[in-house]
Amino acid sequence: MSTPFLTVSPSPHVHSDASVQKLMYGVIFAMLPAMAVSFYVFGIGALFVTALSVISCVFFEFVLTKYLLKKEPTIMDGSAIITGILLAFNVPSNLPWWAVVIGSFVAIGIGKSAFGGLGNNPFNPALVGRVFLLISFPVQMTSWPVPFASRLQFLDATTGATPLGLIKEGIDAGIPISELVTKIPSYLDLMIGGMGGSIGEISAIALIIGFIYMLWKKIVTWHIPIAMLSTIILFSGILWVVNPEKFMDPVFHLMTGGVMLGALFMATDYVTSPMTTKGMLIYGAGIGFLTIIIRNFGSYPEGVSFAILIMNGLVPLMNKYIKPKRFGIKKNG
Repeated sequence: MSTPFLTVSPSPHVHSDASVQKLMYGVIFAMLPAMAVSFYVFGIGALFVTALSVISCVFFEFVLTKYLLKKEPTIMDGSAIITGILLAFNVPSNLPWWAVVIGSFVAIGIGKSAFGGLGNNPFNPALVGRVFLLISFPVQMTSWPVPFASRLQFLDATTGATPLGLIKEGIDAGIPISELVTKIPSYLDLMIGGMGGSIGEISAIALIIGFIYMLWKKIVTWHIPIAMLSTIILFSGILWVVNPEKFMDPVFHLMTGGVMLGALFMATDYVTSPMTTKGMLIYGAGIGFLTIIIRNFGSYPEGVSFAILIMNGLVPLMNKYIKPKRFGIKKNG
């Protein structure tokens, strides 16, 4: 009588019904509230840019995976769709179609496929595409449609400055904060979506609703967002207390620009964030600190994208040197 072989496999040995596809589509579902607000505020421009970005990313994912990487295309796993949505969320709703296609190619081709495809990219692909567009086509990337004024247009929409842009330009011109705040929307408007900006960053409430859903489904954890937002509150608060006529208060920094989008949906990317809890906290805090430094002392009014990409580059070091203690290892002494 033959004895059956004992199959020994490496950890983990705990199984669940989680899969890449299920997690990705969970993130997509969580982004629907912010997407709905963007369509309502910016109209067909936001719809056009988002649809084109998703289609372009899926197309380039298929072509590059099949013919460059020589692998079976995995366009149905949802990762290319997420990249397309996040890229659209990070650009104006009147961005020309050719810029959307170029950004999609850079996001998938350079940000993802060049490193071997899903799971191998060190930098967030959507942010790679966004920063490339910002540096290459700054005029198109900083032309912001006025909320509710251009819902039936997407190429010749009425444009205006974002709250961050108004404050940055005013401070550089020597105008005190007390005078500048009269020109920006109320904090309630900033919460619900009544400001100019990129497609997916305008409504903090919609983004928070999506994040709560991801926490409920255990798609992400709280560590990176809370560390990032807490650090932004801390350092922007210090600057504000020191000189309230030159630096904006913490609430303004939380509600404007890509802080909420970056903290809740970009920095939490599985592939480009640390694996350990301690690493996540350091990573999130680093993004928050760099964001405030860039916003207040850099040339750009926004700093979230640059901050996340910089910290993405440090993630391999965090994973190497910040590790949990191995089971069974005794303490020294």
